[in-house]
Amino acid sequence: MRTMVLFGVLLIALGVVALAYEGITYTRNKTVLNVGPVKAQIEEKRTIPLSPLLGGISLAGGIALLIAGTRPLRPA
Repeated sequence: MRTMVLFGVLLIALGVVALAYEGITYTRNKTVLNVGPVKAQIEEKRTIPLSPLLGGISLAGGIALLIAGTRPLRPA
């Protein structure tokens, strides 16, 4: 039960972050010229896109896990 609540909160947080940011951007240095002591580099910015659908699914799954984890177990 406790793990379901923990995973639910984690999925909700990831869903909110995925909806707030449309992607993860990072910078990469690339060497374009290397002749003896002369070295030329450029910075490339790349983006890994995150779909809003992914954020919505993560948010809905987190809410479902949170609700399921807080409900008491019924005896059979």
